[in-house]
Amino acid sequence: MYSEELNNRLSKELSGDTKRAFLLWMHDPPGRDATVVRQALSGDLRAATEVICSRTPSQIQYFKQIYYTMYGVYLEQDIESRASDDHKKLLLSYVRTIRYEGPEVDSVMAERDAKALYKAGENRWGTDEKTFIRIFCESSSAHLAAVSYAYQSKYKNKLKKAVKSETSGLFRFALLTILRCAKNPARYFAKQLHKAMKGLGTNDATLIRIIITRAEIDMQYIKAEYRKKYKKCLNDAVYSETSGNYRTFLLDLLGPNY
Repeated sequence: MYSEELNNRLSKELSGDTKRAFLLWMHDPPGRDATVVRQALSGDLRAATEVICSRTPSQIQYFKQIYYTMYGVYLEQDIESRASDDHKKLLLSYVRTIRYEGPEVDSVMAERDAKALYKAGENRWGTDEKTFIRIFCESSSAHLAAVSYAYQSKYKNKLKKAVKSETSGLFRFALLTILRCAKNPARYFAKQLHKAMKGLGTNDATLIRIIITRAEIDMQYIKAEYRKKYKKCLNDAVYSETSGNYRTFLLDLLGPNY
């Protein structure tokens, strides 16, 4: 009707965080993931890691296709050129592996993997990163949650604590993101949102990334986990930490205040 792309007009009329939020929202969910990861791989590898390691196998396969359509390069190529060391190996394995998404778990295999992780970390000098990458990248969410339970039952220590003590940097962050999202992704995102608004200043990039990419996925569960853990409504927290049109837009995406 107007001989102009809507995105171009929005880009001209808006600015700052409001502009970033609106332009990201204009994509469908896989397009949002592709956009965030592409931008983050050029600087904020932590954000790229969070998106990749918190998505289901089917979500990853879908946004990989969109990624190539939008940018003319495969996601694996960008990971290869911009990540490094064990962090790169994990990300490449995670986006390439087709994992089971159902709830069924083999308890014997879970105990076997728990034992393998113990031998690869706490029970040796140094860490066998290959074993951590294999188990974390090949396991379904249900299986990894079962492995975590078996690990704690058998070795009297949480798998999460073992990962923290045996690994470091972005590699550790990736492992912890996979593990926490395998158990309860809504709780993971509620915690990340709280961190973004805690203390002086607000991490607007994190607010935009999580609220917009999860708005049509599981926001009602994130809000419930936020209230449960912090005894405060997520809407109220966002309202107190943001302002103007940017705040109005984020609150609209969050939905009813409960």
